[in-house]
Amino acid sequence: MIKNLLLVFIGGGLGSSLRFLISRYLNTGSMIPYGTFLVNVLGSLLIGIILGWSIKNDSLNSPMNFLLGIGFCGGFTTFSTFSFENYSLLKTGDYWAFSLYFFGSLLLGILAVLSGIFLSRSI
Repeated sequence: MIKNLLLVFIGGGLGSSLRFLISRYLNTGSMIPYGTFLVNVLGSLLIGIILGWSIKNDSLNSPMNFLLGIGFCGGFTTFSTFSFENYSLLKTGDYWAFSLYFFGSLLLGILAVLSGIFLSRSI
């Protein structure tokens, strides 16, 4: 239990740090927060690959799944920031940016998970 907790802790810290760096450089100068959009879509693809591989190899309880699937992807992606950014777009009345960001994130996130699972089956 302690080993798995430590793996989640390390993965989450790495994922959060990378998300911070990407968002810091891509969430500037535009109404659409491209950094958050990118990390959520990439994180969805990555978790699809990791969980697809884990299911394929019957290893959902592997250390890699705790480090990367739960820890890294959990820290890297961010639903709370996504929700706040959508609230901010609605508050400013930018309904076009809100629609593009909200629906684009949902659609591409789900497609990324499906793509990751598909890719993991071919590995």
